[in-house]
Amino acid sequence: RDALTPLLNRRAFVRELSRVRTFSQRYGSPASLVYFDVDGFKGVNDRYGHAAGDACLHAVSERLTSNVRESDIVGRMGGDEFAVILVQTDAATAAAKAAGLAEAIGRTPVQFGDRSAPLHVSYGVREISADMDPETLIAEADAAMFAHKRERRGLEPR
Repeated sequence: RDALTPLLNRRAFVRELSRVRTFSQRYGSPASLVYFDVDGFKGVNDRYGHAAGDACLHAVSERLTSNVRESDIVGRMGGDEFAVILVQTDAATAAAKAAGLAEAIGRTPVQFGDRSAPLHVSYGVREISADMDPETLIAEADAAMFAHKRERRGLEPR
Protein backbone atom coordinates (compact mmCIF):
# COMPACT_ATOMS: atom_id res chain seq x y z
CA ARG A 1 0.00 0.00 0.00
CA ASP A 2 0.95 3.61 -0.54
CA ALA A 3 2.29 5.29 2.60
CA LEU A 4 -0.05 8.30 2.37
CA THR A 5 -3.23 7.07 0.70
CA PRO A 6 -5.19 3.80 0.96
CA LEU A 7 -4.22 2.95 -2.64
CA LEU A 8 -1.79 0.43 -4.05
CA ASN A 9 1.76 1.72 -4.32
CA ARG A 10 3.61 1.67 -7.64
CA ARG A 11 5.14 -1.77 -7.14
CA ALA A 12 1.82 -3.42 -6.24
CA PHE A 13 0.09 -1.59 -9.10
CA VAL A 14 2.66 -2.82 -11.64
CA ARG A 15 2.14 -6.36 -10.38
CA GLU A 16 -1.64 -5.98 -10.89
CA LEU A 17 -1.08 -4.47 -14.34
CA SER A 18 0.96 -7.51 -15.31
CA ARG A 19 -1.78 -9.80 -14.01
CA VAL A 20 -4.52 -7.96 -15.93
CA ARG A 21 -2.39 -7.93 -19.09
CA THR A 22 -2.00 -11.72 -18.89
CA PHE A 23 -5.73 -12.19 -18.22
CA SER A 24 -6.64 -9.95 -21.17
CA GLN A 25 -4.33 -11.86 -23.46
CA ARG A 26 -5.60 -15.25 -22.36
CA TYR A 27 -9.32 -14.42 -22.59
CA GLY A 28 -9.26 -11.83 -25.35
CA SER A 29 -10.93 -9.18 -23.21
CA PRO A 30 -9.83 -5.56 -23.45
CA ALA A 31 -8.44 -3.55 -20.56
CA SER A 32 -7.11 -0.02 -20.42
CA LEU A 33 -4.73 2.02 -18.33
CA VAL A 34 -5.48 5.63 -17.38
CA TYR A 35 -2.66 7.77 -15.99
CA PHE A 36 -3.48 10.95 -14.01
CA ASP A 37 -1.37 13.90 -12.91
CA VAL A 38 -2.65 16.63 -10.55
CA ASP A 39 -2.25 19.96 -12.35
CA GLY A 40 -0.53 22.69 -10.34
CA PHE A 41 0.19 20.43 -7.38
CA LYS A 42 3.52 22.09 -6.57
CA GLY A 43 1.69 25.41 -6.34
CA VAL A 44 -0.73 23.98 -3.78
CA ASN A 45 2.18 22.77 -1.64
CA ASP A 46 4.03 26.08 -2.03
CA ARG A 47 1.00 28.29 -1.38
CA TYR A 48 -0.87 26.35 1.30
CA GLY A 49 1.70 23.92 2.74
CA HIS A 50 2.28 20.19 2.63
CA ALA A 51 -0.79 19.38 4.76
CA ALA A 52 -2.91 20.93 2.00
CA GLY A 53 -1.02 18.93 -0.60
CA ASP A 54 -1.68 15.76 1.38
CA ALA A 55 -5.39 16.67 1.58
CA CYS A 56 -5.42 17.02 -2.21
CA LEU A 57 -3.81 13.60 -2.67
CA HIS A 58 -6.34 12.04 -0.31
CA ALA A 59 -9.19 13.74 -2.18
CA VAL A 60 -7.96 12.46 -5.55
CA SER A 61 -7.59 8.92 -4.21
CA GLU A 62 -11.09 9.00 -2.68
CA ARG A 63 -12.68 10.45 -5.81
CA LEU A 64 -11.01 7.88 -8.04
CA THR A 65 -11.95 4.88 -5.90
CA SER A 66 -15.53 6.04 -5.41
CA ASN A 67 -16.05 6.52 -9.17
CA VAL A 68 -14.70 3.22 -10.54
CA ARG A 69 -16.02 -0.32 -10.38
CA GLU A 70 -14.90 -2.66 -7.65
CA SER A 71 -13.11 -4.73 -10.30
CA ASP A 72 -11.00 -1.76 -11.44
CA ILE A 73 -7.62 -1.12 -9.83
CA VAL A 74 -6.40 2.26 -8.53
CA GLY A 75 -2.85 3.09 -7.50
CA ARG A 76 -0.68 6.02 -6.57
CA MET A 77 2.36 5.97 -8.79
CA GLY A 78 4.27 8.52 -6.74
CA GLY A 79 4.10 12.23 -6.03
CA ASP A 80 0.93 13.60 -7.61
CA GLU A 81 0.49 10.80 -10.16
CA PHE A 82 -2.21 8.15 -10.05
CA ALA A 83 -3.22 5.31 -12.36
CA VAL A 84 -6.35 3.25 -12.91
CA ILE A 85 -6.69 -0.10 -14.64
CA LEU A 86 -10.13 -0.36 -16.22
CA VAL A 87 -10.77 -4.06 -16.79
CA GLN A 88 -12.88 -5.19 -19.74
CA THR A 89 -12.70 -1.67 -21.16
CA ASP A 90 -11.44 -0.67 -24.61
CA ALA A 91 -9.54 2.56 -25.25
CA ALA A 92 -12.56 4.57 -26.47
CA THR A 93 -14.64 3.64 -23.42
CA ALA A 94 -11.64 4.28 -21.17
CA ALA A 95 -11.16 7.77 -22.65
CA ALA A 96 -14.78 8.60 -21.88
CA LYS A 97 -14.40 7.21 -18.36
CA ALA A 98 -11.16 9.17 -17.85
CA ALA A 99 -12.92 12.40 -18.80
CA GLY A 100 -15.67 11.58 -16.30
CA LEU A 101 -13.14 10.85 -13.58
CA ALA A 102 -11.32 14.12 -14.27
CA GLU A 103 -14.64 15.96 -13.99
CA ALA A 104 -15.48 14.17 -10.72
CA ILE A 105 -12.08 15.06 -9.28
CA GLY A 106 -12.39 18.72 -10.27
CA ARG A 107 -16.04 19.18 -9.32
CA THR A 108 -15.40 20.19 -5.71
CA PRO A 109 -12.44 22.13 -4.29
CA VAL A 110 -10.49 20.43 -1.51
CA GLN A 111 -11.16 21.85 1.95
CA PHE A 112 -8.41 22.05 4.55
CA GLY A 113 -9.09 24.16 7.59
CA ASP A 114 -10.75 27.39 6.52
CA ARG A 115 -9.17 27.26 3.06
CA SER A 116 -9.88 25.44 -0.13
CA ALA A 117 -8.00 24.69 -3.33
CA PRO A 118 -9.34 23.67 -6.72
CA LEU A 119 -8.32 20.30 -8.12
CA HIS A 120 -7.66 19.67 -11.80
CA VAL A 121 -6.05 16.66 -13.43
CA SER A 122 -4.65 15.76 -16.80
CA TYR A 123 -4.91 12.18 -18.00
CA GLY A 124 -3.65 9.79 -20.64
CA VAL A 125 -5.18 6.54 -21.83
CA ARG A 126 -3.51 3.44 -23.23
CA GLU A 127 -5.28 0.21 -24.07
CA ILE A 128 -3.37 -2.66 -22.49
CA SER A 129 -1.52 -4.68 -25.07
CA ALA A 130 -0.26 -8.20 -24.40
CA ASP A 131 3.00 -7.55 -26.25
CA MET A 132 4.04 -4.66 -23.99
CA ASP A 133 5.58 -4.95 -20.55
CA PRO A 134 3.90 -3.01 -17.71
CA GLU A 135 6.57 -0.29 -17.54
CA THR A 136 6.19 0.43 -21.28
CA LEU A 137 2.41 0.60 -20.90
CA ILE A 138 2.82 3.06 -18.03
CA ALA A 139 5.32 5.14 -20.02
CA GLU A 140 2.92 5.34 -22.98
CA ALA A 141 -0.04 6.30 -20.77
CA ASP A 142 2.19 8.89 -19.07
CA ALA A 143 3.21 10.30 -22.47
CA ALA A 144 -0.47 10.49 -23.48
CA MET A 145 -1.15 12.35 -20.21
CA PHE A 146 1.56 14.92 -21.01
CA ALA A 147 0.11 15.35 -24.51
CA HIS A 148 -3.31 15.98 -22.92
CA LYS A 149 -1.76 18.49 -20.50
CA ARG A 150 -0.03 20.34 -23.38
CA GLU A 151 -3.26 20.34 -25.39
CA ARG A 152 -5.23 21.78 -22.47
CA ARG A 153 -2.63 24.50 -22.01
CA GLY A 154 -2.39 25.21 -25.73
CA LEU A 155 1.30 24.40 -25.80
CA GLU A 156 3.24 23.05 -28.74
CA PRO A 157 4.53 19.47 -28.53
CA ARG A 158 8.18 19.06 -27.53
